[in-house]
Amino acid sequence: MKYLIVGTGGTGACIGGFLAKNNHDVTFIARGKHLEAINENGLTINSDRIGKFNLKPVKAMTTEQYLQTNEIPDVIFISVKGYALDDIIPFLAKVSKENTIIIPILNIYGTGYRLAPKLPHTNVIEGCIYIVAYISAPGEISQKGNIFRIVFGTRGKTPLKNQLEQIAQDLKNSNISVVLSENIAEDTFRKFVLISPYASCGAYFDIPAGIMQKQGKEQDLFIALTKDCINLAKAYNINLPENIIDINLKTLNAMTPDTTASMQKDLQKGSQSEIDGLIFEVIRMAKAKNIAVPAYELVAKHFGFIA
Repeated sequence: MKYLIVGTGGTGACIGGFLAKNNHDVTFIARGKHLEAINENGLTINSDRIGKFNLKPVKAMTTEQYLQTNEIPDVIFISVKGYALDDIIPFLAKVSKENTIIIPILNIYGTGYRLAPKLPHTNVIEGCIYIVAYISAPGEISQKGNIFRIVFGTRGKTPLKNQLEQIAQDLKNSNISVVLSENIAEDTFRKFVLISPYASCGAYFDIPAGIMQKQGKEQDLFIALTKDCINLAKAYNINLPENIIDINLKTLNAMTPDTTASMQKDLQKGSQSEIDGLIFEVIRMAKAKNIAVPAYELVAKHFGFIA
């Protein structure tokens, strides 16, 4: 299968990098100094999971350059930030066809569900990822810890079963843990119930994961945010495991102590961030169902959100 990675940050670079290391056909969409460094020195991934490796030569280019190749990939992984999604829709429309499978791997809940109507000629499914990875220097990615799991699937039955199983096998053969979900709406919300409280708490206190791993007001807020998400899930008839708080704490404790969410990193740099989709959208979803989410209201108010 021919893979296209749209967004070569920590997430996209690791998905494509692990696949390419296992000799799969992968092209990366990148830009700026990051792209220049990749083309000059290759893509370097400092991985706690499988060790450091460098991919050179590597197929990396801008969207404009990819359009000039006239290639049509079999699978497109979207790993841009949520705020950049609308900007790449015209590009996705041009490089996909009726057999192309598009898998958004974003932190924002329901991305694939909202994207599908905008790309009706393709097969947009849904997915999420569990990983700690980021650009540590132009052309270089750091992947922390042993967690690297991709969950993807469709809502309901699909004629894509064979293709999805092939993608899953390619990922597994490339040292990536995979879940081919039969209930992707619940599984992607389950990821949101982890990343949203984690990013929200980290940004509110401006702390790394290690502080949240210890008992105290920081962990208390993380738990309170998780409880808000549980109540939101109930309002939207989304089933979550009864022990989701314990599951989240276990995942949190598995993170390297100095880890921070990408949203927090972006806020620290004064860059555009996913704060709207990870924090403010929870307030809007709760308001639509007339339920209270006090922990999110506290955090949202801290960042100037007015409901």
